[in-house]
Amino acid sequence: MRTYTKELYTRKDGGQLPQLVSTENENMQSRYVVQKILELREQGIPLEEMAVLFRSSFHSFDLEIELTRANLPFRKYGGYKFIETAHVKDVIAYLRVLENPRDVVSWNRILLLIDGVGPRTAEKVVDDILKKRVGLATEFKEAVTATTKFWMDYGNYPDNIRSLFTMLKQVAAPSVPPAEKAFHVMQYYEPILRARYDDHLKRRKDLETFQNITERYKTVDELLTDLALEPPTESVADIEAPGPEREFLTLSTIHSAKGLEWSVVFVIYALEGRFPAMRAAASDAEMEEERRLMYVACTRAKQHLIITYPMNVYDRESGLILTKPSRFIEGIGENLLEPWVVET
Repeated sequence: MRTYTKELYTRKDGGQLPQLVSTENENMQSRYVVQKILELREQGIPLEEMAVLFRSSFHSFDLEIELTRANLPFRKYGGYKFIETAHVKDVIAYLRVLENPRDVVSWNRILLLIDGVGPRTAEKVVDDILKKRVGLATEFKEAVTATTKFWMDYGNYPDNIRSLFTMLKQVAAPSVPPAEKAFHVMQYYEPILRARYDDHLKRRKDLETFQNITERYKTVDELLTDLALEPPTESVADIEAPGPEREFLTLSTIHSAKGLEWSVVFVIYALEGRFPAMRAAASDAEMEEERRLMYVACTRAKQHLIITYPMNVYDRESGLILTKPSRFIEGIGENLLEPWVVET
């Protein structure tokens, strides 16, 4: 029986070196990825040949907002889109009623989250709100006294409903920044989150990301406007004329990307504490699984591999500021991984 000698290798002749891009913060990472996608698209690489991969679903939340603002259509695999998650919708509903007390849909959503409050009670409360709102100062959003009076009108409700109004009253003034409003809303929402969801620890990470997002906004109105934008379903504006064909960028967890390839792959949040996840340090087996995931992510690229990480991420769970690149890529020579730094 004849045998053949095999020579296995993991190199590709020609082409560009993979890039390691460090950015000042999380939003700068998102903006860089969006800009790079637009540049590659103008060079003739279709969106369907590009993918953004990440360790956990919540890692793409900030990027989803920036993609939507840039009119870049995308499909997400391995998790819900940011705006589609129930717990994020809950928190946004609190912010919506702060911005517009006539928002009946949002009122119903947050009232029905309260233990013991059913549709009939919620309807009565909303009816009271709409009636008492009439006659208040027309400059509701600007007048702090009017705002305070509005939330104080509901002191005769049961304790569970009154606690909601107490929280809203504390942050209703227009001078309170969006990040502070979100912080108090999430403190109030925390016991609701724990009671409603078995995977509340995972969902809390989503809300921590949302909190980080709110910090870059000056007004709640601007935040809600960006969150309300719908990703386009046609071709990219100003790049290709609308037609019957639809192109979509792929956003995917690495688990969902196994076995697939794209011409261009971005691996985002290659940050120690995010990828590998902080909890993986407690187990050699988990750390090896994280390493395998990084290998899978990097080998999905056929032509261009761009690995990014933000250099200043506050992890609310641990109280640490994450600054270092992932241990899986740290120390790789510039002859193999071309370093870039993106600053404002």
